[in-house]
Amino acid sequence: MSEKKPKNIFVEGAISGTFIGERIQKHNIKTRIGGHSIFLGQVRADMIAEKKVAAIEYTTYEEMALEKMAEIREAIFGKYKLECMHVYHSLGKVAAGEVSLFVFTSSAHRKAAIEACSETVERIKAELPVWGKELFEDESYQWKVNN
Repeated sequence: MSEKKPKNIFVEGAISGTFIGERIQKHNIKTRIGGHSIFLGQVRADMIAEKKVAAIEYTTYEEMALEKMAEIREAIFGKYKLECMHVYHSLGKVAAGEVSLFVFTSSAHRKAAIEACSETVERIKAELPVWGKELFEDESYQWKVNN
């Protein structure tokens, strides 16, 4: 008996608008869906100790992260009546202003899609073993704290 491999959620570099648009467009044939909720996490050019964030470099322990995402996905589908959920997270360097997290949930009704999307984002930020190194304009760095 073979075990199903968790779906890969990782994208190298920034998540482009074209990528996002293509994923959304594929749902126009799914006529049981009445509502979608979308979260786009964008890298901010924060000022920290008088230094400006130029980018974040994301790393992960991929096998562990994919298993954890599969657990999160299963829990969310068990709690909310969803038609589908898509999650994409960047790895590698993502510049300020670019998208690094794309969460897209769909349901027959908007409330389930919105609540599921929100909870999925919160759980990803709290539980997924993905780490971000904030890269400053002066080429120094610090490890990012999720909040």
